[in-house]
Amino acid sequence: MADPRFYDNSGPFTLAEICAETKLTLPAGVDGKARVLDVASLAGAGRDHLTFFAGGVDAVTALAASGAGYCLVPAKPKRPFEVPAHMAAVTCSSVVHAFAATARLFYPDSSLVAWSQQTPVDPTAEIGQDVVLGPGVVVGPGAEIGDRTRIGPSSVIGRGVAIGKGCEIASNVTIAHAYIGDGVLILPGAQIGQPGFGFASGASGHIKVPQLGRVIVQDRVEIGACTTIDRGALGDTVIGEGTKIDNLVQIGHNTHIGRHCMVVAQVGISGSCEIGDYVVLAGQVGLADHGKIGSGARLAARSATIPGADLAAGRDYGGVPAKPVRDWMREMYTLEKLAKAPKQRNG
Repeated sequence: MADPRFYDNSGPFTLAEICAETKLTLPAGVDGKARVLDVASLAGAGRDHLTFFAGGVDAVTALAASGAGYCLVPAKPKRPFEVPAHMAAVTCSSVVHAFAATARLFYPDSSLVAWSQQTPVDPTAEIGQDVVLGPGVVVGPGAEIGDRTRIGPSSVIGRGVAIGKGCEIASNVTIAHAYIGDGVLILPGAQIGQPGFGFASGASGHIKVPQLGRVIVQDRVEIGACTTIDRGALGDTVIGEGTKIDNLVQIGHNTHIGRHCMVVAQVGISGSCEIGDYVVLAGQVGLADHGKIGSGARLAARSATIPGADLAAGRDYGGVPAKPVRDWMREMYTLEKLAKAPKQRNG
C-alpha cells in the first residue's frame, strides 16, 4: 500500500465505482456496494484491498497466498491460475491498463511532489541539532532531518522524507518518497525517489502507471553524482547497508540491492531486480528486468543480462548475455581464431 507520509488516498470507493471508472464488468454475485480501501500488491493486500495478477510463474504462487479481497485478472491468461475462495476476480482485457486507471482513481496526484508552502523550510518539518542547510535548500512538510546532517545549496527534500544522522547531501540533490539512513553520502545532482519508468502500452500509446512506492537507503550508503534511484511501483526500491554507487548510475523501480555492493559508473539496472550482498557491477553493466544476481557475484565491464536472468552467487561473469567468465573468454578466443583463419577457396 502507498505510504500516507507521501501519498494522499482519495478513497474509499465501492467496487461498482471502480468497475465503472475502469470500464469493467462487475463480477456476478459480488456486492457492488462493497468498499475498497486501497490498491496493494499481491503480498501486501488485505480483504478490503484491490490487487492485480498479470501472470508469471512467481505471480501464480503469490496469488494463491494473497489476502486481497479483490483482484484484477486477465480474461485470456497465458497460463492457468486459481483465485482463492475469499477473493473476487474482476476480469479485464488488459490488467495493467485497468490497474493504472484504478491507481489513478485512488491517487490522482501521485506523479510529482506538490508544493504549497510559503517558506523554504516547512514549519511542520523536524530539523535536528547541528543541521546545516545551504542557501536555497527546500524542506517539505513533515520531513525529518537528523542531527549533524549537512545539506548543500539548492537541494530539495520532499514531503515526509526522513533523513538520518550525520549525512552529507551535496548541492542540487532531490529526495522524495524516501527514507535515508545514518551516515549516508549523496553527491551533487543525484535524484532519489522520482517516479519509476512504468507504462501500460497499447495501440493508443503509453499510459503512465502511478508509482506509489518508496526508496529505502540504509546506513552508510554512498550515492554518486547525477545517479538516479526510482521509487517502487507499489513496494520499495532498497539500497542495502554500506553499498557504494558511483556517478551516472540508473536504478529502476522495485530493485533490491544488498549490503556492501559496488556499483560502478554508468551501470543501468532495470526494475524488479534482486541483487545479493557484496556484488560488484563494473562500468556500464546492464541488468534487464526481474534479474537475480547472487551474493558475491562480479560482472565485468559492459556485460549485460537478459530479462529474468538468474546468476549464481560467488562467480565472475562477462559478455552479452552474461555467462561465467571462463566460458566468455573461451568464446572470445575462439571467435578471434576464426576471424584470423585463412579463407578457404572453393574449387
